Amino acid sequence: MKVMLRMNDAGTLVVYVAKKDLEEEVVKQTDSEAGKILTLANGWELEFSEIPDKSCLPLTVEAKRLS
Repeated sequence: MKVMLRMNDAGTLVVYVAKKDLEEEVVKQTDSEAGKILTLANGWELEFSEIPDKSCLPLTVEAKRLS
């Protein structure tokens, strides 16, 4: 699924999923064999093959929902 990554005013990474009209803050980041796993405030876990540098945000990237 395509998601947009951006930084909010407080400096926290935020994920926006357009198809679900969902915007949540990232509460946890972990490494996996395939890349990075971001855990959102609502409990969703999204896997990214690569996370762009914070200076490049906002940016739309491909993610895989794990749970």
